[in-house]
Amino acid sequence: MMASSMGAQGPSRDRYSVKSVVHASQLLTAFRSHGEALSLKEVSARCGLPKTMVFRLLYTLEKCGMIDKLGHNLYQSRIRPWKQRSYRLGYAAQGTDYQFSKEVSESLQRAAVAEGIELICVDNRYSAKTAQRNADAMVREKVDLAIEFQTDEEVAPIIAAKYREANIPMIAIDIPHPGATYYGANNYEAGLIGGRYMGKWVKEHWQSEVDEIVLLELKRAGNLPKMRLSGLLVGINMVLPSAANSRVTYLEGDGELGPSFEAVRRHLRSSRSRHVLVGGINDPSALGALRAFQEAGRADGCAVIGQNASREGRAELRELKTRFVGSVAYFPEKYGENLIRVSLDLLNQRPVPPAVFVEHKLVTPVTVDHYYPNDRLEQMARSGSATLRR
Repeated sequence: MMASSMGAQGPSRDRYSVKSVVHASQLLTAFRSHGEALSLKEVSARCGLPKTMVFRLLYTLEKCGMIDKLGHNLYQSRIRPWKQRSYRLGYAAQGTDYQFSKEVSESLQRAAVAEGIELICVDNRYSAKTAQRNADAMVREKVDLAIEFQTDEEVAPIIAAKYREANIPMIAIDIPHPGATYYGANNYEAGLIGGRYMGKWVKEHWQSEVDEIVLLELKRAGNLPKMRLSGLLVGINMVLPSAANSRVTYLEGDGELGPSFEAVRRHLRSSRSRHVLVGGINDPSALGALRAFQEAGRADGCAVIGQNASREGRAELRELKTRFVGSVAYFPEKYGENLIRVSLDLLNQRPVPPAVFVEHKLVTPVTVDHYYPNDRLEQMARSGSATLRR
């Protein structure tokens, strides 16, 4: 009964509650598996308490024999983690056509199993209608929390309203939904990273000459993902002010390889630009543009950059003399663990910011093996399996 009262009102309003004990209990829940070692910063982030308070609590619990300090800034709990309530989470995947969404789904499934959480999965199939039907199904299932990965901005308010009316908290991946906790790209920052690199690339390879900048859009995703392209333009102009005089062309590629290929193919029939920078909203759109330049025999006149550093993009980065000069990584293979952490924080009423951004890094032909050293091993394993099946 006390726990229910505390959850509804907060410990500060319960006159029988001892705040220091409540805070110590919050801290101990940060240690989720036996033998796990955490830094002060990690403990603070997980339990939602200020670092100064966490430091004092850790010091006190260490003196009481409940915490071990390992080295300079690592801590380990001597208390075996108690089982949290078993939650049922609903996950509506974006689709299975592209590697990025596949990796997000796989990482979330792994993380749910590791945490002992039941994960109910459905596939939105890049369809607004399917996404709405899936939201209805999640509400009928009475999931404790919904994780939504769908692309269409126009139906985002409709989907969010379904969960809100059912009193189901929601996390929205990459596309904002009203009232939901946002998890995903810092779109403008990701664009800036790519744009700055493009400006440097032009200085080094084209003596600062740019005739045209082509940007592949995904209009139905709305304005926030488009900030990747806005950031890209700003980044280019920061490093290469002369690019402000270049023609800027927006083409609709719908975030897919095929439509992007067709859009750029049509554009090249009328464009005579000799030096063209191409920015895609994601890797499939960027690769579609590259294929159009290759088909037209004009690949040497383009430099293409993507977003996501997904598997198909990384494969192209490893091609000899590719004009796919880089991609900004979002690390979808890490989404799952972080999404589960944010979900548990929400369900346990711990503080969560309205937007949780992923880390971004620039991946180029030079650095791709540094960030993804296991790609080649996985490719060899897949090739070996295929040979055995034959």
